[in-house]
Amino acid sequence: MAIYDFPKKTAVEPITGKKPANKNGRYVIAFLLIDLVIIGSVLFGLYLYPRLVASYEKMKSELPSIAENWIKERFNPPSAPEKGIGKYVAQNTQEQAVINTVEETSPAVVSIIVSKDVPIFEEYYINPFEGMPDFGFPSFDFQVPQYRQKGTEKKEIGGGTGFIISSDGMLITNKHVVNDNSAEYTVYTNDGKKYPAKLLAKDSFQDLTILKIQDDTGVIFSVARLGDSDGIRIGQSAIAIGNALGEFRNTVSVGVISGLGRTVTATGAGMSETIQDVIQTDAAINPGNSGGPLLNLRGEVIGINTAIASGAENIGFAIPINKAKRAIESVKASGKITYPLLGVRYVTITEKVKKDNNLAVDEGALVKKGENGEAAVTAGSAADKAGIKEGDIILEINGDKITAENSLSKILLNYKPGDTIQISILRNNQNIILSAVLDERTE
Repeated sequence: MAIYDFPKKTAVEPITGKKPANKNGRYVIAFLLIDLVIIGSVLFGLYLYPRLVASYEKMKSELPSIAENWIKERFNPPSAPEKGIGKYVAQNTQEQAVINTVEETSPAVVSIIVSKDVPIFEEYYINPFEGMPDFGFPSFDFQVPQYRQKGTEKKEIGGGTGFIISSDGMLITNKHVVNDNSAEYTVYTNDGKKYPAKLLAKDSFQDLTILKIQDDTGVIFSVARLGDSDGIRIGQSAIAIGNALGEFRNTVSVGVISGLGRTVTATGAGMSETIQDVIQTDAAINPGNSGGPLLNLRGEVIGINTAIASGAENIGFAIPINKAKRAIESVKASGKITYPLLGVRYVTITEKVKKDNNLAVDEGALVKKGENGEAAVTAGSAADKAGIKEGDIILEINGDKITAENSLSKILLNYKPGDTIQISILRNNQNIILSAVLDERTE
């Protein structure tokens, strides 16, 4: 076998064609790097590792509290914590004012239940032809339903809201809530206790009634604070509290005063009456809220909720509390509500009344007979004594002009029985000034 001995050649790099580097230098660098890694590992183990372990343990122990604080700051839950854990914090001063007002006034707000003995009827049947001769015709068993009274039963026939105005249990509500003199009235206070109540007086001009809780145990009742309705402004906040739907006691709704000086005609329960100079609010007033308080953010009663606009969204009306104060003071002083009485029947003059009656003025009160022929001037009344006659036009009372917005009855409510007033009259196109001493009228 032949052995070929090829001549030795210098190897070349496949791509560059350069000579390969010296491999001995590479080995030296590699060993140096290994030494550095070994030395660094020893130093890390001796010095840095214990400190890293301590930092890790500290961070692990503090992490839950850091996470909890972050969640509280990030989400800030608005709802109150569970009872016993903490206290609810209001989001702003207005919200806190609403809360304070409700907490202060709710104990003075009551629910009124109206009950009455109503007859119980039973149904029975009779044959109207029973006992009559049949004249040879086939007889039929006719049965005609009849009804007869079978005793009476106590039954709830209505309800509403009221609020207490004296510590001995005097309270005020709407007249239409407690208009039945033969009914019985039960008052439920905010703490769930119930008391019989007695009707003291009615204010037919203002749709108001004052009741008295009948209690002989000496209970001191919480009293609602009365404010000043003359100072309220459109846009200010308003809070209504009442027995919504006759079922949900002390229901709270919040809104604003949306109008002032309104005149509305309220109908319901077979009644119809016009109420002047009332407050309009968009705080929801539901059936059953009648007679409840309308409050400002200071916790003062500024109105008495009385009616809602049918078919509207949150248009309700309240009687200004200043108009109720006179009735309250009168009952406290004399046990009854008295009114000033002039003794005339009249119609407030409008453009239509002016045209229909061929009048010379478009304002004032035309003295005229009632629809059923009732006398225009009541005999022996203050108007009769002052010399007012049918056909006169009353223009002013003590300089206060009579207009469609400022009626004669509204003006007279500013006075008391026994007050002397100056009356400006237009008679046969001549101005006359008469003087009258107002009479007293009670319901």
